[in-house]
Amino acid sequence: MQDTAIFAGGCFWCMVEPFETQPGILNVLSGYTGGHVPNPTYEQVCSHTTGHTEAVQITFDPDIISYADLVEIYWQQTDPTDAMGQFQDRGDNYRPVIFVNSPEQRRIATESKAKLAASGMFKDPIVTTIEDAKPFYPAEDYHQQFYEKNPRRYAQEHAPRAEFAAKHWKDQK
Repeated sequence: MQDTAIFAGGCFWCMVEPFETQPGILNVLSGYTGGHVPNPTYEQVCSHTTGHTEAVQITFDPDIISYADLVEIYWQQTDPTDAMGQFQDRGDNYRPVIFVNSPEQRRIATESKAKLAASGMFKDPIVTTIEDAKPFYPAEDYHQQFYEKNPRRYAQEHAPRAEFAAKHWKDQK
């Protein structure tokens, strides 16, 4: 059995490895979703005219890892208080969104967001949106598994996330 989850949290290069390395993950695909242009290119998405955001589509085995577990991993990869980008990546194409594929995913994501908001971990409001999934378009091949293909560049891109996570989630791991 398998299911899918779609998360947007800034540059998709930094969103693959934290999920892909978990037991029960079958595939993580970088791509674009949430917009109105079919089959967008990276250049089109970066032009801020497509409505799309960079995202990852995760295929997982729910008997091994739950959707709720994936949502928890997601929170630890993003700044849920920043609506218009993530870390050094700015703009609507980097906005944080949990795209849900079912009423059950919506319930889990909504409850998790409320729990995070009530936790007091962040002084600013949790602004990550929860939206119905729209068509997902795979990114170009050179964006796939970027962390493996370009480890130095990935380390540079990922450093601000790692610092943020260490500060905010140090007691959660």
